[in-house]
Amino acid sequence: MTAAPPADDAPAPERGERIAKYLARAGVASRRDAERLLAEGRVRLNNAVVSHPATFVGEGDLVVVNGTLVEPPARTRLWRYHKPAGLVTTHRDPEGRPTVFERLPPGLPRVVSVGRLDLSSEGLLLLTNDGGLARRLELPANGWLRRYRVRVFGVVEPAALAALARGVTIAGIRYGAIEAGLDSRKGDNCWLSVGLREGRNREIRRVMEHLGLRVTRLIRISHGPFQLGLLPRGAVEEVPAKVLREQLPPA
Repeated sequence: MTAAPPADDAPAPERGERIAKYLARAGVASRRDAERLLAEGRVRLNNAVVSHPATFVGEGDLVVVNGTLVEPPARTRLWRYHKPAGLVTTHRDPEGRPTVFERLPPGLPRVVSVGRLDLSSEGLLLLTNDGGLARRLELPANGWLRRYRVRVFGVVEPAALAALARGVTIAGIRYGAIEAGLDSRKGDNCWLSVGLREGRNREIRRVMEHLGLRVTRLIRISHGPFQLGLLPRGAVEEVPAKVLREQLPPA
């Protein structure tokens, strides 16, 4: 017997939550991995095998994965983490490099990151136990500004930095407006303040290289309303539930 998805016109309150999202929030697997579990027939809802990702879990439903009952998801939580350089932001790295999730302090539930910081970057990384919240906070539509301290090697032209506010196209890729200013200079080493709202993969490094500058250190100091502050390197601190509710962008 296989659990069938509800009709598309089912009232929203009766639908509950999509099963892949439910499994992700319960810490069983990422949503993508949960969909793979469904496809392999390893998930049961109220003792019926589930194969369709549009199946919904309601209050009181029993979900079993690989023969183990899944506890209902915990409340949504968010943490600030001071990522050191030298860690990749992934749960499994095929190259065997150390990961953020291997180095987190003990006692945390299964978490996912809100966006990423690359291997050489450091600073504020938001973590949550709710994959849906992670995707919501990553949306460019939020308009959240991400601020960085960036050390570069090379000759900095203030006019070239100012021009980044109009956006820039590099190798056919269009990058949106970037706020960039010179903070200090010592020889050929400069510290810049950089702010952006899109946060494409390695965006700051590519834009600085386009300007003839080599990034030698990149530290994220804020992500929207959340600040790195004085959080020690490698430390994690939970965002109070009240602050999280107040700062969340509209759904």
